[in-house]
Order: sequence, then structure tokens, then C-alpha cells
Amino acid sequence: MLDPIIAFFSRIFELIGRGIGHFIAWLLWPFIAFRNWLRGRGWFVKIPVFAILLGIVFSYGYLIYITQFWSIGDPNYPERYAFQTEYGAAGSQADNGTCHRSAMAQVAADLIDKNVNQEHWVPSNPLSKAGFAFVIDWKDTPFFDNKAAFQLGINQTVRRTAVELVDRLGRVRGTSSINQNLQEAREAANYREDAWVFTFSPPFLQPSTQARLRDARKSLLAFNEELQGCRAEFDARADNLLQFFDRVTADIGSTSEILQRRMEQSNFTGFDARADDRFWFTFGQLYGYYGILSAARSDFRDVVAQRNLDAIWNRVDEQLQDALTVRPPFVANGSASSLIKSHLESIGFDLLRVRSNLVEMRDVLDR
Repeated sequence: MLDPIIAFFSRIFELIGRGIGHFIAWLLWPFIAFRNWLRGRGWFVKIPVFAILLGIVFSYGYLIYITQFWSIGDPNYPERYAFQTEYGAAGSQADNGTCHRSAMAQVAADLIDKNVNQEHWVPSNPLSKAGFAFVIDWKDTPFFDNKAAFQLGINQTVRRTAVELVDRLGRVRGTSSINQNLQEAREAANYREDAWVFTFSPPFLQPSTQARLRDARKSLLAFNEELQGCRAEFDARADNLLQFFDRVTADIGSTSEILQRRMEQSNFTGFDARADDRFWFTFGQLYGYYGILSAARSDFRDVVAQRNLDAIWNRVDEQLQDALTVRPPFVANGSASSLIKSHLESIGFDLLRVRSNLVEMRDVLDR
């Protein structure tokens, strides 16, 4: 009586096993064909082929190492600068006859140092650029893209700071000349973020992103040396701080729009291959702006004191600290009706809290 049922399920499992076998054979076919082709070749062919294969294996091992074994470091890193005691209002005269350096330029230089000297810069890695199976970008998969997104978020804050230093802060009004070191820092910081030393277009060699970011760091530190020697300007006026807030709020407002679009793609399972890189880019941006804004508070300390911005700025610091404590092992993008939380919604809320307080400080400066 049960024989037909047993035969039916046996047939089903047989077909499933046969299908799995065909799939594995399809996956292994290129390797088997390559092995058969290589078997009849001489050592003059085998040695270069083995060398290339070893290079690919070690390259992927290096990619796994730099993308999976990393840390954001100390989320409260602005505290180590001791802005209240070690720095003064940027460009102002110090007691020893020198002028105070810019904390913003120093923090921007240190963020570059973290990205390309203390850590491995992932976006320029050839295999990171090649993507999964040389077809799909890593950002469209759940793998190997989190660190790159975090670094790009930090770099976005460095780029914005370099632009503002050139256009407004490192000169007096709009009629003075642009500081050459800041100009070079802006050009280097806004270089392509995924450039490797080799390229397919003539002359087939180019500066890597790491090299150009190191150039930007040197130029920022050189500007601070000029500023300390009273040979450069830092225009710490209220309207310049207001404009800086405008640029920062526009920057993080753009990021919040990107998060909103991604949240529209949420689902009940919470799985989203693009959610992780969106989250870590935003996290890197908040990480970078935590240091840059703390430095701006030091550089514009006279404006902050005159306009009584300390209480609001303390709230911004607390919100940034809270945002940087959220580090999920897996980034989910659950829908509103799902039991799975959306980490994009969480960090997006933190982002908008920071933005609303920056807008409030901007309104105070505009009165």
C-alpha cells in the first residue's frame, strides 16, 4: 500500500540529487577542462600558469584580510585632541608670538592618515574593483564592501572640509588670494576614490588614490605650519561658520535621501544586499563629522561663546556618540510590518537628529 508513495518520494530525491550533481558538474567544468589542457603542456607553460594562480590566491587572501579584519577604532577619538587646552581659536595670536593652528585641518589630516596609513584603502584594490566573479560589484552583494563604504563615508567628510577651507575659511573675505596648500589639498582630496597605479588608458600609469590622499594630508599639515607661523589666514567669522553648517547639513541631507530610497526596498525578511554598504557609508560620515565638528567648535570658539552655542553643540556631540555605538554584525532592512528591525532607519534617525541641531545652530548664527 505504501510502495507507490515510497517510490514517488524516492524518484523526487533522485531527481534532486541528479540536479545537484549536474549543477556541481557545471561549476567544475571550467576547472576540469583547464586541468586537462594543462596536463599535456610543458613546464615552460605550467610554471607561469602556477605563478599566476598563486598570485590570484594570495590576492584574494589579502582582500579577505583587509575587508574582514578591521575596526573603526575609538569612536570617541575627538577627546584625545584636548581642544580646550592644546588648541586656540584658529589663526589667532598665541602668547608665545605664534598663531594657533586649525583643529579642522589637523583632524582632516588625521582622518586621511587613518584611511590610508593606519588601514588599507579598500576601494582601490583591483579585486575589490573587479567585483564578484568579475561581473557583479561587491556593493551589490553582502560581502567585502563594508570597510570600503566606511572609508568612503569618512573621505566624504574630508572632501567637504577641504572645499570649505579653500573657498571660505582659509582666506579673508572673497577678495584675498587662495592659499596654495589648501588648493592642493582640495585637488588631491577630490581625486578618484578607486584609482590604482595601473590603468587601461595611456600612459597606463597614474597616481593611486592612496598617494593622492597622502598628498592632501601633507598639504593640510603644511597649511597648519603656515598658520602657526602667522603666514596664512583663517577667517573664523560667524557667517563662515553658518556657511559651513549649510554645507554639512546639505551633505548629510543627501545621505538621508539615499537611505530613504533604500528603505523603500525593504522586505519582510530584512535581507538586503545593498543595506550594509549604505549603513556603513553613513556610519563613516558620522564618524568623520564627529571629529570635524568638534574641531570646528575649537576653531570658532569665540563665535560659539558669543552666540551661546555650547548647549546645542553638546547635544550634537551626544547624538553623534550615540550613533557611533550601533555596530550590528549584520545590517538588516526590515519593512515596517516585519519583526526584523531596519538598521538603516535607526542610523537615518540619528543622522536627522544631528542635522536638525545643526540647522538650529545655523538659525542662531543667522539672527
